[in-house]
Amino acid sequence: MSVAVILPARLKSTRLPDKLLLEAAGKTILEHTIERAKEAMAASSGMITRVLVAADDTKLIAAAQRAGVEAVMTDPNHSSGTDRIAEAARTLREDIIVNLQADEPEIDPANIVLVAELLADAGGQVPMATLAVPIYAEAEWRKPNVVKVVVSGDRRALYFSRAAIPFIRDGGEESAAWKSEGRRVYGLHHLGIYAYRREFLLAYKTLPPSRLERLERLEQLRALEAGRTIKVLIVPGGPPGIDTQADYEAFVKRLAQRTAGKGE
Repeated sequence: MSVAVILPARLKSTRLPDKLLLEAAGKTILEHTIERAKEAMAASSGMITRVLVAADDTKLIAAAQRAGVEAVMTDPNHSSGTDRIAEAARTLREDIIVNLQADEPEIDPANIVLVAELLADAGGQVPMATLAVPIYAEAEWRKPNVVKVVVSGDRRALYFSRAAIPFIRDGGEESAAWKSEGRRVYGLHHLGIYAYRREFLLAYKTLPPSRLERLERLEQLRALEAGRTIKVLIVPGGPPGIDTQADYEAFVKRLAQRTAGKGE
C-alpha cells in the first residue's frame, strides 16, 4: 500500500494574505509544513512514497522546489483543497492520498503517518480516514470555528458540526461525553487532515453537494450523506494552524523558543 502526501496550496487567503509565503527562521510557512511531511515520509518505513504540492501560483511552486519536493500547478479556480488535490492525484499511482493542510507547520509528522495507516488498515470498503483530538475546555467546545466530530463505538464519524456536539443536556459531570486521564472531555475537535483512497478521491466531485454540507459549510458531510464511511482516530493533540496575524506571530515566537532551546 503506497501513500502520497499532497499539500493543497492556495496563495490568496482572506484573513491573512499570502500567508503560505510568510517567513519564519528563513523559511516560508509552506516550506516548514513540507519539512513535517518529509519527516513523516522518512518515518513511514517506505509507506509514504511521495510528497507533492498542488499549487495555484508560481511563487508557491518555487517555495516547494526550494524545500526539495515536487510541485504541480493546478486550476486557480478550485473551490476547495479537495478539488485541488484530486486534480494533482489524477497522474499519480499511489493507493492512498493524504490531504495535508499547507498552513500547519507544527503538525506532528507521526499524525501524518497515523492517518495513512488508519485507512490502509481499515479495509477497502472504507474510503476516508481522519483525526480528532479531545476538547477539554468548554469555551473551545462552543466555538463555531472549532469543527467537532461525533464518533461511534467503532470510531466511525457520525456527524461533523460547528455546533457544540454532542449536546450535554443536563450540564452535569455525568453528562460529559467521557473522561480522559481524569479530565472531562466535552467533545472531539476534528483535525483537517484526511486520507482518501485514490479512486474515491477522484470520484468525490461527482457526488452532489449535500444539504448538510451547504448548511454547515463542511465538505466532509457530503461523504457521510452519501452513505460513505469515515474512520476517525483520536490522537492526543493537533497543530494550532495559522489563520490570522496573531497565529503567525505566535508561531514565530514558538519557533524561536524551540531553536533557542536547541542551542542553535
